[in-house]
Amino acid sequence: MGIQRLENVGIVVEDLTAVRDFFVALGLSVEGEASVEGDWVDRTVGLEDVRSDIVMLVTPDGHGRLELQHYRHPAARDAARDAPPNTHGLHRVAFGVDDVDAAVRTAVDGGARLLGDIVRYEDAYRICYLRGPEGIIVMLAERLG
Repeated sequence: MGIQRLENVGIVVEDLTAVRDFFVALGLSVEGEASVEGDWVDRTVGLEDVRSDIVMLVTPDGHGRLELQHYRHPAARDAARDAPPNTHGLHRVAFGVDDVDAAVRTAVDGGARLLGDIVRYEDAYRICYLRGPEGIIVMLAERLG
């Protein structure tokens, strides 16, 4: 009874390929891709005539999953893509990395931009926030010690 694990975090995107490629470049792997539609989807999400494409990404340790979803129908609703980090709601995903400087270079080469600086948090982490494709905020954290 109760929560056993975090199954995945879902992000609705317009350009599924670009967002998938961005996260793959950072080190996630494609676990699967699918198109879904039909009564079971409509009943699950509470929308009618749903047709969507999904890419499931997994972290190298196999425990974290990111589900990217593009709605072909009904069309996704726009949100503020440049919303700041203190906006209400879920809009940031965080990943642990071995080398934050290298990860930032990879992300920036893929079109992301650093929102602030790479900073040291006590003796625990070097962290930063990036804005990736479609306005997705990504936190990268390198453990120290």
